Amino acid sequence: MSEQEKPTPANWEREVLEKLALSAIQEQRRSRHWSILFKTLGFLYLFILLFLAAGWFGSDGVSIKQHTALIDLQGVIASDEASADSIISSLQGAFEDKKTQGVILRINSPGGSPVQAGQIYDEIRRLRALHPKIPLYAVVDDICASGGYYVAAAADKIFVDKASIVGSIGVLMDGFGFTGTMQKLGVERRLLTAGENKGFLDPFSPVDPKQEAYAKQMLEEIHGQFIEVVRQGRGKRLKETPDMFSGLVWSGERSIQLGLADGLGNVESVARDVIKVEDIVDYTQQEGLAERLAGRLGATMAKAWAPFEKSGVVLR
Repeated sequence: MSEQEKPTPANWEREVLEKLALSAIQEQRRSRHWSILFKTLGFLYLFILLFLAAGWFGSDGVSIKQHTALIDLQGVIASDEASADSIISSLQGAFEDKKTQGVILRINSPGGSPVQAGQIYDEIRRLRALHPKIPLYAVVDDICASGGYYVAAAADKIFVDKASIVGSIGVLMDGFGFTGTMQKLGVERRLLTAGENKGFLDPFSPVDPKQEAYAKQMLEEIHGQFIEVVRQGRGKRLKETPDMFSGLVWSGERSIQLGLADGLGNVESVARDVIKVEDIVDYTQQEGLAERLAGRLGATMAKAWAPFEKSGVVLR
């Protein structure tokens, strides 16, 4: 090597420094890449946990083996609780899955809206006609009364616990009257309407006998629809008694004797012994976090305003 080709001390130091700097930069890049990867994985993990906790991930009606489909109907049947929309969506998902061998509708409800209950009943009948090989059984927990029983009447069979509460086949319209209180307080009611019945059953006005008679006639009409649904759903199994459609309730054991139910059973026993497929997949539609918070806020506001609203018709 000639004298000119030999690196000078300055050049040698610069080359070493450049190599060290380059190595440090590469190491920083590798560390940054790993850091980004782990942060991304951690974020995805927390995101999935949040979705699961909020109920945004759930049964999508797709399964890999034959199973019994489960749908829960819990609480008052109304647009803000056990609504027809959520129950119907759950039913459709269960029936449309080709692996579903049978559907169990688990009911624990005191009743609710005749409209919401009727929509669920009609959809069950429609789905059973479309999928005749997939049976639907109602399983009663604590209570299956009024609107809850309206829905159950659409099932192929109804199973109860011996201590379940079943029945209450009737209709009511309840409310409050504040006329006496207003008189004591010296408050005058000033109600202006266009249409003689626009203030129908106004809680701050005395009861109008004609409006009261009309309301009773309407309740009788809805009651007749309820009775027809029960007779159609239960058929010859029903052993009618004079008080069967009076609004009374019976124990699960007595309801079997009356033909209102078919036998004793729970979700596991019906899946195992009746449908004969023990694997259970829950198709109950879960509300997302945003919907749940909005629903609770709306329900709270509705309850706060309820005493001042007109009475509604309820299957309860």
